[in-house]
Amino acid sequence: MKIYYCTFGCKVNQYETENLRQRLTEKGYEKAENMESADIFIINTCTVTAASDKKMRQALGRMKKASPSAVTVLTGCFAQAFEQQAKQLGCDIVTGTAKSEIPALLEDFLSQRKQIVSVRAHKRGEAFEPMLNLPSGTKTRAFVKIQDGCDQYCTYCVIPYARGHIRSKPLEDIRSEVTSLARGGYKEIVLTGINLCCYGKDFAEDIRLVDAVENACAVQGIQRVRLSSMEPEMLLDEDIQRLARLEKLCAQFHLSLQSGCDKTLKRMNRKYTCEQYAELCTKLRQAFKDCTITTDIMVGFAGETDEDFAQTVEFVKRIAFEKVHIFPYSVRKGTAAEKFGGQLSKAVKERRAHQLESVCSQIRAEFLKSNIGKTVEVLFEKEKGDGFHRGYTKNYTPVAVKADGDDSWRWQTRQVRIISAADDLCLAEPI
Repeated sequence: MKIYYCTFGCKVNQYETENLRQRLTEKGYEKAENMESADIFIINTCTVTAASDKKMRQALGRMKKASPSAVTVLTGCFAQAFEQQAKQLGCDIVTGTAKSEIPALLEDFLSQRKQIVSVRAHKRGEAFEPMLNLPSGTKTRAFVKIQDGCDQYCTYCVIPYARGHIRSKPLEDIRSEVTSLARGGYKEIVLTGINLCCYGKDFAEDIRLVDAVENACAVQGIQRVRLSSMEPEMLLDEDIQRLARLEKLCAQFHLSLQSGCDKTLKRMNRKYTCEQYAELCTKLRQAFKDCTITTDIMVGFAGETDEDFAQTVEFVKRIAFEKVHIFPYSVRKGTAAEKFGGQLSKAVKERRAHQLESVCSQIRAEFLKSNIGKTVEVLFEKEKGDGFHRGYTKNYTPVAVKADGDDSWRWQTRQVRIISAADDLCLAEPI
């Protein structure tokens, strides 16, 4: 039987879908390349925003239309946080964020043909769900999930209810997985988690994220180790000093900001001020050569005034982020902010998002132009058939080089000279 996999949301979800695909492949299932050929649909959901819920419903509708008789499996954060709503979507199997039970649930459904709803509540002290992905050869970089859960309880966020309390992958499992990926040809890995900087807090020993990074960097064959999104208040000075000594660590830090206004940050229950955030950015840029800092910013949070938003715009200009992911606030049922006054209209949120996007685009363009003349090391990815080799520098600057012939540069690391910047990337020439 063929399975079509559909994944929404973060790198953790992407990692978990790949793990599930590998488990099911071992049991004889094949991957469907399109919806029409699928016997089974597995939808790994995200529920960070209302937009992600809407996209999931639309995709589910397209799948049922493309292959009406196929079995549908709904899993992930939406199913965990909103079980009753998930049950009403008419899927054959509804399960939460515990993915390892899906193969058994699928076998049960295929034998009984009765809807299965299995959403287990997360409990404090539960173990990290064992997941070790093998090399697949389909990507240039590999994600390695090392942490799950969140205990921050930001007022706008439903993820603690969907993912449960913090839990971490043992260091020896990280080392084993990264070693396997290196043997499979991967040169870059991305350490990822729901709240990555909380890694190790559930261990009895004094183990932190930096210990996991050092273990990954120690694996022979791996050239680059990258970190996914992090909470800014959890990076200590000692951590920065230790991280700066790791040559393989990519000097790109995605520090989730959410707002550049202290009043709004407090209403969000974020654990830092704008000044503390700025100080961290300064420390990172001093410690890492060619360091880039990227972020997420939410616009239109409940109670955000024009003045509050203006403060965010000015803070973005001050930090000069190399890239910003902007999204409008959407009310999440069950969160504290659901009951806040001062909810803003869709039009106001969209207007602010467009205004901030214009500012961020200009800063991004200036950053790309600042790279002209530099000699950089690029790890190239699969060509897109447009006559260019494409890849990324260690600080995640996208680079394209005009291809000369049919040779692929995929998985190769090369030194190139940047000659111009356009269309959200840098153009370079071989040295």
